[in-house]
Amino acid sequence: MRQVDVSTIRDEVARLSQETNYYLDEEILAAFEKGRDEDESSAARAVFEQLLENARIAAEEQVPMCQDTGTAVVFVELGQEVELVGGYLEDAINEGVSRGYTEGYLRKSIVEGPADKRKNTGDNTPAVIHTRIVPGDQVKITLAPKGGGSENMSRIQMMKPADGREGIKDFVVKTVVEAGPNPCPPVIVGVGIGGNFEKAAQLAKEALLEPINEEEKDSEMPELEREILEEINKSGVGPQGFGGRTTALGVNIKTYPCHIASLPVAVNINCHAARHQSVIL
Repeated sequence: MRQVDVSTIRDEVARLSQETNYYLDEEILAAFEKGRDEDESSAARAVFEQLLENARIAAEEQVPMCQDTGTAVVFVELGQEVELVGGYLEDAINEGVSRGYTEGYLRKSIVEGPADKRKNTGDNTPAVIHTRIVPGDQVKITLAPKGGGSENMSRIQMMKPADGREGIKDFVVKTVVEAGPNPCPPVIVGVGIGGNFEKAAQLAKEALLEPINEEEKDSEMPELEREILEEINKSGVGPQGFGGRTTALGVNIKTYPCHIASLPVAVNINCHAARHQSVIL
């Protein structure tokens, strides 16, 4: 049994809280460059140029790439041969988020009493934490700050099995197109199919962590991903809603077995600031 002190987890979460808000993945930057070079709309090309410049400034000056530094969504893969010592896992994660957001002067966006008093917690906690027990003696932590604008445009539908593949495609495309400029396109679209109500939503969120480059990702339904992406980009919404053929940079689908009477489908939209980083301890 390998021991891991939760203080290490706290420190890494604090670091990730800042770095995920400063640095965009090279894959996303390459997609911006592709859009700038290939989109037929001059307005779209100008938006991509601004997004690239914004990302450059954020990285060089270590400032947030977006003023909405998001809900801290933390995925933990905890090896079953790991013994956590020195405290409680969720406390350590929240302490890390608090430290990272406070010391990094990142915007604190979390309110308690969401239905009535809506009082800001002051340090962007609590995080939304998903923990999974896996084989091995390591701990993998992935932090994905999720902005409110794109999250608000996400949807879940308990579809009928008879709706099938075409029904799924229509629902996903309609969700993204009707969102228009609100989620700050170009977006990444995560789709969860199966499980039950809450599992589909989590699958959609996890799908946002996958690569968007077809050569790098291990797609479960590659043809449907391509069809959905093509239909979304035919809509003409374009970057920031100014028109063009690049409304979405990628579509990722994750699936899970479900009940014979069910077909849960969730769509989680991520804005162009597709932020996530991982560390293995």
